[in-house]
Amino acid sequence: MRFVAVTACPTGIAHTLMAAEALKRQADIMGHVIEVETQGSDGTQHPLPQQAIEKADVVVIAADIFVDPSRFAGKPVVAASTADAIRHPHDVIASAVAATTEPDIALPEPAPAGPPQPVRAQADGQRRLVGITSCPTGIAHTFMAAEGLRRAAEDLGHWIKIETQGSVGAKNVLTPEEIAAADAVVIAADTKVDLSRFVGKRVYETGTKQALKHGTDVVTAALAESTPVLDAQRARAGAGPSAAGAQGGGGGKGSVLKVVYQHVMTGISHMLPLIVAGGLLIAISFAVDINANKPEMAGTLAGRLNQIGSSAFTLFLPVLAGYIAYSIADRPGLAPGLIGGLLANVVQTGFIGAILAGFLAGYLTRWLATHIKLPQTMAGLKPVLILPLLSTLAVGLAMFYVIGEPVSWVMAQLTTALRGMQGASAVALGALLGLMMAFDMGGPLNKVAYAFGVGLISSGVTEPMAAVMVAGMTPPLGLALATVLFRGRWVPEEREAGKSAWVLGAAFITEGAIPFAARRPLRIIPACMVGSAVAGAISAGMGAGSIVPHGGLLNLFVPNAITHPGAWALALVAGTVVTTGALFVATATAARAPAPAAAPAPAPA
Repeated sequence: MRFVAVTACPTGIAHTLMAAEALKRQADIMGHVIEVETQGSDGTQHPLPQQAIEKADVVVIAADIFVDPSRFAGKPVVAASTADAIRHPHDVIASAVAATTEPDIALPEPAPAGPPQPVRAQADGQRRLVGITSCPTGIAHTFMAAEGLRRAAEDLGHWIKIETQGSVGAKNVLTPEEIAAADAVVIAADTKVDLSRFVGKRVYETGTKQALKHGTDVVTAALAESTPVLDAQRARAGAGPSAAGAQGGGGGKGSVLKVVYQHVMTGISHMLPLIVAGGLLIAISFAVDINANKPEMAGTLAGRLNQIGSSAFTLFLPVLAGYIAYSIADRPGLAPGLIGGLLANVVQTGFIGAILAGFLAGYLTRWLATHIKLPQTMAGLKPVLILPLLSTLAVGLAMFYVIGEPVSWVMAQLTTALRGMQGASAVALGALLGLMMAFDMGGPLNKVAYAFGVGLISSGVTEPMAAVMVAGMTPPLGLALATVLFRGRWVPEEREAGKSAWVLGAAFITEGAIPFAARRPLRIIPACMVGSAVAGAISAGMGAGSIVPHGGLLNLFVPNAITHPGAWALALVAGTVVTTGALFVATATAARAPAPAAAPAPAPA
């Protein structure tokens, strides 16, 4: 028999590829032919040709996220999880063989004419939702939030499709027809999302963490409490319904902090690729020649690699400020924000000055856009001439005469203090950063510590970044090790998640620990915090530094990406072991707790 299959998981890495390989191997053993398409954070790989779909007897969808089945209309479809495909591939293939005798499970043939239209739900009470998830890095939280919303909607009996926006671009993109047919829109994002596509629709905004942990509440609120988007221009400028307002949070202190956090995270999400590329290129240039940054090396390969990396670093602050302003005021804020960020380099205010420039440019531009009134014939001049000119002038003068001197003094003092940290003070800073990284595992506190480490790279202070990275790697690695050393204390789903946690931890994706923490937060989170504090303290105390803000273990294989790599590796091993030991203690009580008594078997009739 001939099969086609699609495998997909939230990250699109470990489970997706392992499920695909297991299905191929099992089909070959049983004498069948199968072609497998994989879907995940890096897009669709090995897409199924239409000819293969037409020839297939059965379709197998082994996925933990939504996979659109519309192209398989008329074919029998067998659904399974990636875990089923990995652990029980024989049963999955056998079910596919059996499906050929059950034509009633085939998807309906599409209508012969007319543009594709989403079919309205026929089940009583079922509603249709669409949504977008996005986080600063666009990796773990983006896809895990999408999966949380999908499962919640399905549990409640509703139809949902989620578009993910991240570092690899937009995936599972919403079509105009799907948006038009939706009863509500869910935006679960920690960065700016353009709402102009949803004018006239009811939109509910929240963060990725809320969607991930409380998906059912988010879906319910989206259907009951969402707010209409009435104006496309206001939606593009971020003036649609706010997350706080959508949740009834009002305009208090908490909602203000959420808005500030979202704007800063938008800037960081656009800035990160520059630092990653620039830092690695600078490290590679030093690997080619240790004197790569000397003027006499300008014409050599090492010198040019160093210049390329340094150019990326030069753009770091302008892009940070520019996209903070863009998040606040849309495109008119971009130019004054970029220029304000560039001037932050000139007046040496560092990342603090760039953040201030971004907020000043964004809010000033938005205020000018609201208060400058022009005749209809001249309205086109406002976004391309008047707003950028006035905002850039005001921001530029403010950077020279207001912000520059006091902030540059603060940055100089901070830089001097951090560079001079040794012994107990360095250990304390590393431990504090470690606690922040593990407390909410990719949430706001984690991102504050991360932003602090990233921002200081531009000032030449790299020790906090190394402490932040190693502390963010130890929670998933410690949990992965724990699922191996004391397997009996974990449910099968946790043991399966432990396999992925090895990869996620090694790649500095702290969110790999979330499936464990969500199940037993009061036991798992404190244990992870202890290990991360130890890792951060050792890294900072021994003077390890990192000029690259991401990459995890990969950085050990790039010479000079990490200073004192042996100390950093020791911190990683120690933090992982301490995390595992703390988990052993934290889960001991649960392991000793007596199981509930089984109900007595009914007496035979």
